Amino acid sequence: MGTIKHAFRTLFKTPFVTAIAIISLALGIGANAAIFSLFEQMLLRPLPVRDPQQLVSISAPGPKPGSQSCNQAGDCDVVLSYPMFRDLEAKQTVFAGIAAHRLFGANLAYKKQTLNGDGVLVSGSYFPMLGIQPAAGRLFGPAEDQTIGAHFVTVLSHDYWQTQLGGEPGVVGQTMIVNGQQMTILGVLPEGFEGTTLGSRPHVYVPITMRALMEPGFRGFENRRSYWAYVFARLKPGVTIDQARVGLNVLYKPIINDVEAPLQTGMSDSTLSRFKARQLLLEDGQRGQSSVHEEAGTPLKLLFGITGIVLLIACANIANLLLARGANRAMEMAVRLSLGARRWQIVRQLLVESVLLAILGGAFSLIVAKWTLGLMASIMPPEAAATIKTELRPAVVAFAALLSIVTGLIFGMFPALHSTRDDLIATMRANTGALSGARAASRFRMSLVTVQIALSMALLVSAGLFVKSLINVTRVDLGIKTENVVTFGVSPELNGYTYARAQQLFTRIEEELAAVPGVTGVTAAMVPVIAGSNWGTDVRVEGWTSGPDIDSNSRYNEVGPTFFKTLGVSLISGREFTTADVSGAPKVAVVNEAFAKKFNLGRDAVGKRIADGGDDDPLDVMIVGLVRDSKYSDVKDEVPPVFFRPYKQDTTVGRMTFYARTALQPEPLVRTATTVIAKLDPDLPLENLRTLTQQVSQNIFLDRMISTLTAGFAALATLLAAVGLYGVLAYTVAQRTREIGVRMALGADGGRVRMMVLRQVGLMTLIGGAVGIAAALALGRAAASLLYGLGGNDPFVVVTAALALTLVAFIAGYIPARRASKVNPMQALRYE
Repeated sequence: MGTIKHAFRTLFKTPFVTAIAIISLALGIGANAAIFSLFEQMLLRPLPVRDPQQLVSISAPGPKPGSQSCNQAGDCDVVLSYPMFRDLEAKQTVFAGIAAHRLFGANLAYKKQTLNGDGVLVSGSYFPMLGIQPAAGRLFGPAEDQTIGAHFVTVLSHDYWQTQLGGEPGVVGQTMIVNGQQMTILGVLPEGFEGTTLGSRPHVYVPITMRALMEPGFRGFENRRSYWAYVFARLKPGVTIDQARVGLNVLYKPIINDVEAPLQTGMSDSTLSRFKARQLLLEDGQRGQSSVHEEAGTPLKLLFGITGIVLLIACANIANLLLARGANRAMEMAVRLSLGARRWQIVRQLLVESVLLAILGGAFSLIVAKWTLGLMASIMPPEAAATIKTELRPAVVAFAALLSIVTGLIFGMFPALHSTRDDLIATMRANTGALSGARAASRFRMSLVTVQIALSMALLVSAGLFVKSLINVTRVDLGIKTENVVTFGVSPELNGYTYARAQQLFTRIEEELAAVPGVTGVTAAMVPVIAGSNWGTDVRVEGWTSGPDIDSNSRYNEVGPTFFKTLGVSLISGREFTTADVSGAPKVAVVNEAFAKKFNLGRDAVGKRIADGGDDDPLDVMIVGLVRDSKYSDVKDEVPPVFFRPYKQDTTVGRMTFYARTALQPEPLVRTATTVIAKLDPDLPLENLRTLTQQVSQNIFLDRMISTLTAGFAALATLLAAVGLYGVLAYTVAQRTREIGVRMALGADGGRVRMMVLRQVGLMTLIGGAVGIAAALALGRAAASLLYGLGGNDPFVVVTAALALTLVAFIAGYIPARRASKVNPMQALRYE
């Protein structure tokens, strides 16, 4: 305790210097703690279930002829058909349990409260296998999983129960409407469990056998060529994941070869061979099943590396500070050693001081971490921000504490050892006024500053690459005009609308929006524009030869009249859809340039015929228009081949996204849209109400977040490096005051003295900059997948970063240089 009290007194003898050190450490440790919080949530944290380490995810890569439907629980390599899941569930012997699940869009209504959100279809084994206990009522079991379409029950998430229903104690046994179906509430899930798919926060859980009622039009329960179920399992005690994989594939292989292979048609021999050779893969499933794990991995690791560099720069400043403080206390150390104090005792005292300094910085770092998490949440779309926690969990606090202690020990070690070196007593006895070992300490300080410059250069180049990448993304020609357009979606089919009634509603919405003052155009689309959605199908095109293993797939969309005019998509030839293109009228389509190019239609696409069904369907859809390419799903993706159909010719469309262009500011129209829908159906919730500009911005939020954070961290690192450079040079000038006085007494003028100091700055900048550029190029190659429109070694970015760092370094060095040139020779000769 006495050691800690002495350390406090020592630190606060120089409160300004100590405050600067604490702030530097708080910034470095806080940035790392914030990124670790996301890292832990997205890549490390296991599901809050019983023994999560026993869970495994099951995937089925390989050819999947037929229909594939996947979502954020994983890509289409992961999904299995429903009959295959039931086969494995009935016959497997290597698991304690196996379960299936599937996200779906849910329109909910309970006592006149409506909400659109996520729901999860789950097998009866889902909750028992996870070992989940209800907060109220009970959860599904095998009894709710026996008959297709017969189990009208649901389970609520704890968050939905609390935030939307006010934690109503009598909710169990009550009836709520889920996608137009009356469902009895069986129970409420425990707090903290939010499903097994990171990135989704489901409100309700429904038996998987109810999918056809939750998603009208679904017909995939008996179809082995319809892949849509995500499957995971719990290992039996004593069974390894490799043993389970072998045992499961012994069961899987005959099903593939004897049952499913004969069902495949139009498949080449090579593809059929690969189909028969398919095997199930088992992977660690303790974090659930989610595409977020893979998508977030590279950006988070990159940001973790960048914040680590910021911390290293901050710690180098602390090491230099401790060295300078140790030099000023050299006589104190020598006296203590001469009086019999052991070296390890003094080293321990100095390490306690450095660790205490780091712990104080770590305490304030929690504020920085909270601010940083808030900044990241503000950049994210609301849907993404809602899935992350900005509070500092115990794991994050523990990480910050551990990082503080390790930082204090590592960067306090050399100054502590140097301050207690063996020649201090001889120095005191000689009373020379100059401490031996100062040259070694000076070299160490200069080396630390050079390393800081190198690290700052690496971060500046990296930040420059991401900023330029973001600029490239924002300059992408979308092929549409996003200004003053409001968009929102509705899903009347989820409220039990028939398709005919849904069509009538869509027409009413278009009419009501068109009547709003200032609105100049209204249209609709089944697939929302630049919203990450992809719908595709194989097509046959007049004059195009198709066959086994020939790619004839195209994206498609079903849109309303004046779709292209309203969104500003240029028409090259032909016409776009009109109100006459309805069911019963001749089938028509509009294609984009990429479609015309892929299927060799050129500029003569208009008048050709296509079929978007099976091989036996007639070529009965006539192309009536050719439009310029416009972005379909993502801003950064190449424009795919797309054909458009009038949604009014499809009697099965049950959901739609609307677009209204206004000549006025769009914000009032956002409010009006809510009123319009409430007037037509107060029980129908709006989905994703926003401006189209906001939609596009949210599509590239990851680019904006990485660019903002890397630029901020690079600026912080450069500032810390400049502070370190200034501190070292100022200390060096103070130590060399006598030498500088002698030089000036012998005739050296102020300009020559300034150049002496600035040459030192130039040498450190040159060496550190060169090393930093090499490191930056390596970082650029590693991050190339996140860049858009440039490589990881852009010359303009490198040169700009080098010039910026050189300018900052010389500004930081000029003040000590100028101070050195003002030294009075007579005073300097009396120095010390």
